[in-house]
Amino acid sequence: MKAALVLGVALAAGFGPVVAARAEAPAEASKVEMRWGERIPLRDGVKLSATVYLPKGQAAPAPCIFTLTPYIAQSYHDRGVYFAAHGLPFLTVDVRGRGNSEGEFRPLIQEAKDGHDVVEWLAKQPYCNGKVSMWGGSYAGYNQWATAKEAPPHLATIVPVASPYPGADFPARNNIAYPYLMQWLTFTDGKASQANIFGDAAFWASIARERFEEGEAFSTLPRIFGGEHKTLVEWISHAAVDAWYDSYAPTPEQFRAFDMPILTITGSYDGDQPGAFEFYKTHMKLGSEKARANHYLIVGPWDHAGTRTPQASVGGLTFGPASLVDLPKLHVQWYNWAMAGGAKPDFLQKRVAYYVMGAERWRYADTLEGVTAEEKPYFLDSTANANRVMASGSLSPASAGKGSADSYVYDPRDVSGAALEAGLDPSLLTDQTLVLAADGKQLVYHSAAFDKPTEVSGFFRLSAWISIDQPDTDFQASVYEITPDGGSILLTNDILRARYRESLREAKLVTSKAPLRYDFNRFTFVSRQIAKGSRLRLVVGPINSINTQKNYNSGGVVADETMADARSVTVKLLHDKVHPSALYIPFGQPE
Repeated sequence: MKAALVLGVALAAGFGPVVAARAEAPAEASKVEMRWGERIPLRDGVKLSATVYLPKGQAAPAPCIFTLTPYIAQSYHDRGVYFAAHGLPFLTVDVRGRGNSEGEFRPLIQEAKDGHDVVEWLAKQPYCNGKVSMWGGSYAGYNQWATAKEAPPHLATIVPVASPYPGADFPARNNIAYPYLMQWLTFTDGKASQANIFGDAAFWASIARERFEEGEAFSTLPRIFGGEHKTLVEWISHAAVDAWYDSYAPTPEQFRAFDMPILTITGSYDGDQPGAFEFYKTHMKLGSEKARANHYLIVGPWDHAGTRTPQASVGGLTFGPASLVDLPKLHVQWYNWAMAGGAKPDFLQKRVAYYVMGAERWRYADTLEGVTAEEKPYFLDSTANANRVMASGSLSPASAGKGSADSYVYDPRDVSGAALEAGLDPSLLTDQTLVLAADGKQLVYHSAAFDKPTEVSGFFRLSAWISIDQPDTDFQASVYEITPDGGSILLTNDILRARYRESLREAKLVTSKAPLRYDFNRFTFVSRQIAKGSRLRLVVGPINSINTQKNYNSGGVVADETMADARSVTVKLLHDKVHPSALYIPFGQPE
């Protein structure tokens, strides 16, 4: 998945496949016995297809691992070989309706009961000692949580990686959807893999651009290739978080009941980081003391794919050797600790491990909250209208702003940036082309240069007093490190639809031109050492992207709006003593 696109526009688009890289030399295959086309019966008579990888000459039953995937089981052949060569029987299982499995594929909703049945079937196999776990990220991270909520007796531990959380980051982030949904559903439609179609970035960008420029309603997305696409219609019909979304996730009672060891893995630039943290935070809130003590969290400097196969370079950034954690090895160590009485992995020094980019090292904390030493407000201010990068407003910890307000006008009929956006590499975290191109159409604030290297670790927040003269509009707020030579590094962002300013569950259109407080409190986690001489840049502006559902500001059903419904909106951001707008910066712990 494209990290910059994700963070800049619709982060949850990280939901997608990752083809496993070879974990070790091909000689590992000599240690493995493979069984093809094993049939796993489910409670309703449907049979799933599995490829079984066993340690060659296995002398006694052992803990077993499986992955449940919509991306065709052969995608994870290398992982199967690796785990079996290290003494752990491993199954790659096609989900219901995909690959060689029977039944109809209904994304996400089917996996809880099916996962339960696979666990209990696997526990009875002669090569299994009755202890079962799961492996995988993204979709295969989500279905670990889904399986766990059904409480299969033989599920001993889970290791959910890059897990989307329906309603938090998929099929929409903060109730703002994206055309990537059609790309993903095309990839997973039917029995076969459409990998070449899915992977043709230029093809999908051209479709997104054309629809954006013509101002088509988002609700027409399911019809672009013909067919019914019932799943996409269903997703679009749920514009806000509701009971339908709730049905995908564990209930509060189920979260409280979890007592198995859990290892959550995500990355600073993982497109499904919001989902991973939603699962983690909810369990930390509701779980028992024992369960919380056995839930570990790793946040690496990785994008979506890197949460399974770390790379030293991500989006134009290069990280140190410590970033290249041997995750397959860590998984083996975890499984042996959680299911076979082995030692806990040395890497897990405390319950939270996070990589500090810039400092290029790992740090540890007992809790997620302990990552941040101090959350300090930097107040927004300006002496003129702060809508220019080179004539920006300021971020200052001194006091509330003295100026009155800054403003921009957003016209949804403006599609002038589509050609530029379609031609850019959306994975780059260091490209400020779109920020510079939007000069005059957004608000920009800079801090003073830091006089020493300074760690920011945790979650940024923005509290802003904003007035709009239409019933609705969309905002994005992004934070960057601006280096002494003028370079830019995207750190984190948040997006917000005005009608959901109070709750993602209830829409309240704006009925007054008076300023209202907007709390951007869903920024993604980041840990980075800001270099001496660098500044922070905050950009607040509209969402006007080919990669995101467009809000035409009319106050109607957003998915049904077209260019004909478009209304220009004037956005005013206030920062006086009565309306103190501030960016809250999470400063890291001292050495």
